[in-house]
Amino acid sequence: MRGGRIRSCHARSIREKTNGARPSRGTLPEMTQEIPRQTSDSTRLFPHGSRVARLVRSVARGPACAILFGAVALAQGCVSAENVRVSSHENADVAKAPTNHGTRRDSTEPQPAARAPATPNVVLVYLDDMGWGDMPEFSVSREDRPSYTRDMPNFTRLAREGTAFRRFYTAQPVCSASRAALLTGCYPNRVGISGALFPDAKVGIAAEERTLAEMLRAQGYATLIAGKWHLGHLPEFNPIRHGFDEYFGIPYSNDMWKPRFPNREFPELPLMDGLEVAGYVRDLNDQAALTAQCTARTVDFIERNSAAERPFFAYLAFPQPHTPLAVSAKFAPKARRDLYAAVMRELDASLGAVLDALDRTGVANETIVLVTSDNGPWLSFGSDAGSTGGLREGKGTTFEGGVRVPCLMRWPNEVPAGAVSEVPWMTIDIFATLAGVIGAPPASVDRPIDGRDARKIWRCDPSAQPTQETFLFYYHDNRLEAVMEGDWKLCLPHRSRTLDGKPGGVDGRETPYVERDVPLALYNLALDPHESRDVATAHPDVVARLMQAVERARGDLGDANVGAKGANRRAVGRVTPPVGPSGSQF
Repeated sequence: MRGGRIRSCHARSIREKTNGARPSRGTLPEMTQEIPRQTSDSTRLFPHGSRVARLVRSVARGPACAILFGAVALAQGCVSAENVRVSSHENADVAKAPTNHGTRRDSTEPQPAARAPATPNVVLVYLDDMGWGDMPEFSVSREDRPSYTRDMPNFTRLAREGTAFRRFYTAQPVCSASRAALLTGCYPNRVGISGALFPDAKVGIAAEERTLAEMLRAQGYATLIAGKWHLGHLPEFNPIRHGFDEYFGIPYSNDMWKPRFPNREFPELPLMDGLEVAGYVRDLNDQAALTAQCTARTVDFIERNSAAERPFFAYLAFPQPHTPLAVSAKFAPKARRDLYAAVMRELDASLGAVLDALDRTGVANETIVLVTSDNGPWLSFGSDAGSTGGLREGKGTTFEGGVRVPCLMRWPNEVPAGAVSEVPWMTIDIFATLAGVIGAPPASVDRPIDGRDARKIWRCDPSAQPTQETFLFYYHDNRLEAVMEGDWKLCLPHRSRTLDGKPGGVDGRETPYVERDVPLALYNLALDPHESRDVATAHPDVVARLMQAVERARGDLGDANVGAKGANRRAVGRVTPPVGPSGSQF
C-alpha cells in the first residue's frame, strides 16, 4: 500500500467514569435482569443455553465429569481471571493490559486455545446520523469530545471489550445509499441507489442483488431487521422479500412525514410488521416510542433464536438520532437543548439491553456485535445534531465529517479487547468479511461486489492493510467527489454544501446551507485529519497516481461531473406494473 503510513492497532486504557456508581445498561423494564457474577458454579461459568453449558450438562453424571469440565473451561478461557468479562454492573474502574496487535492480552501471557464458532451470531447496530465524535473516545482531540459521551457506559463497555476502528468509512454520506452499500457489499451507485429515497419513489433495491440477509439466511441464519429500512417502501422492496425473516420498523427516514413536508403528498409514516402496516407514527410521542420498540423486538428475537440454538442475524437500524429527535419519558431532559444528549443516553441504554440479552442467553461469546452509523451528523440542525469530533463538515458531504463514522466491534477470541485500529476499511467490506467468516459462496460472476475481506483488520494483524487500494467517495447523482489511498485523500473539484462558519440551528430549527465550489486538493489525513492544508503542490506524484485511480473509477462506475456513464453500473429495482397514487401501497 502506497498511501502513506498506516498503523494497525494499538492498546488503550478505557476507564468508565462512574464515580463509584454502577452505570445503567438495559433500562427497559421488560429487559433488565441482573447478570450473575462469574463463579466456579458451572451454571454461572456457562450460562443456560450456551453450547458449552449443554455439553457440560450432557456429561454431568459421567465419571469423567470433573476432567471434562476443567478441559472445556480452559478451552473456553472462562476460568482464567484475565479472560473473565467485567460487567458494567460492577464498579468498572478497569484499565486493559497492553494489546499486541491481534492478541487479546499481552503476547507474553497464555493465549486462548479456543476459536470462535464457524457460524457466529451477528448483531449489527446501525445508528442514523450519529457523528464520529458521538462515540466515546472518538475525536481528533479531547477538546472535540461532547460532554454527553462521558455518560454512555454501554458504548464504553463495548469499546473496552472489543476494538474501536477509528478509520471506518461509509460509502456515501446519506441514508439510502449508505444502507445499499452495507447490505450489498457494493458501492451504492453500482446497484443504482443514490441519495435518500422519498415516500413517492418508485424504485428500490433490485431483486437480483443479493443482500447480507439473503447470504446469511442461505447458511441457516434467522434474520431480523428492526428499525429503518430505506431501500424502497413498495411491496417488492420490502425487506421480507430481500432475505429478512422478520421486519419491524419504518420504511424510510423518520422525518419523511407530513409535519416536515406539509406541502408534499406524502402518506402517513407507517410502522411495519412484516408485509403489513401495524400502525402509524403520527406525532412525537409515537417517534419517542420507536427506540424502545425496536430494542424490545431485537431482544425478543435474540432470546427466541438462542433458545432454539439457531444462529441469528439481528440488524438493529435505529431511526435515531436522525431528526426529529424524540426520547422516551424516562430519558426526557430538563432543557430542550439537552435533547440530543438524552437521545444518545437512551440509545446507550438500548445497546445495554441488547448486550444483557446476549449475556443472559449465554451466546455473548459466540456473537459478533458491530455498532456504527450510516453517515456523519446533520450539522444544520445545530443543537439537534451530533459531533464530528473535530472532522471537517458533516452529513451530505464527502469530507471526513460526512463519511468517516464511528465503529466498535466485539467478537471474543477473534477481535482484540481494548484495542484501537487506524487501518481504513468501509461498510462495503462487512458483506465480504462475514461471507469469509461463515464460508458462504462468493459473489456470482454477473453480480460482483466491491467489498473485501477485512478479517486481518478485525484481528489487528500487524500485516493488515486497507481493504481497498483506493476508496471511492461518490455523492449526488453519481458524482465522484474524492478518492482515498491510505492516508492520502484527493478531493476533486465539485460543489458542496456548508454552513460557511455559521452555527447550526437551535431546538429543531435549521440553519440553511450554502453551496460552495471545492477545488482540487490533496490532504494527508494522518497529519491533517481536519482537511485544512492542501499539499497537492508538494506531492505532484501522489496527485498523478490518484488521478489514475480516478480515471479507472470513471470507466467502471462513471462520474456525472465529467459526463462519464461507467461500464459496470447495474439497474436499480423498479416497480412493475406501476402502482397507483403515491402512498396507495406499502
